[in-house]
Amino acid sequence: MYLDSTFIILIPLMILAAVASRGVKTTFEKYHRIRSARNITGAEAAQLMLNRNGIYDVKIERISGNLTDHYDPRSKTIRLSDPVYSNASVASISVACHEVGHAIQHAMGYKPLSFRTALLPAAQLGTQAVWPLFFIGLILSFPALMQIGIIFFSFSVLFQLVTLPVEFNASSRALQSMEETGILIAEENDGAKKVLKAAAMTYVAAAAMAIGQLIRMLLLSNRRR
Repeated sequence: MYLDSTFIILIPLMILAAVASRGVKTTFEKYHRIRSARNITGAEAAQLMLNRNGIYDVKIERISGNLTDHYDPRSKTIRLSDPVYSNASVASISVACHEVGHAIQHAMGYKPLSFRTALLPAAQLGTQAVWPLFFIGLILSFPALMQIGIIFFSFSVLFQLVTLPVEFNASSRALQSMEETGILIAEENDGAKKVLKAAAMTYVAAAAMAIGQLIRMLLLSNRRR
């Protein structure tokens, strides 16, 4: 990574990201050891929540990895990681129901989710293209190339910002549905809130890091001029 005085902008953001990552791992591990009173797995909880909300066209699949859970709106598929799919812990159920929250958003036409899905290709392209374009422009003193890199990266920043309300809303829907359906009992809902809050902080950290990187790129670009 290019190092100069502007790199100091990223240091506190890197610390925030590390703290958020550690926080979600430790919180998940803590509540992963607590078995739910209903003794249902993450996959079973997800199916119950889908049925409760009248959603019958969404599949639930198992995927490898740890905390790789996500909802794919293109194929209407909830993919749950190994520690979530077949485990009956409070943490597993919380994560599974959060992903159902995204499926509910999709079924209800939640606009921020639709916007984020539409942004995804541009955001992925921006993430891949930004560094070659920007730093080649920086090294060769080619401001136009740097500006193109900044424009590409702006799509990634916008994607991260739109992700925040999408994730917060999915967690809110999950918590409400878990309480209404009794998937978790009262004491367990407190644990679910902590798990989902810790997960949300990783998205906050990612958005902050993206904004910090964009600011740094703008500073470097202005300095080169």
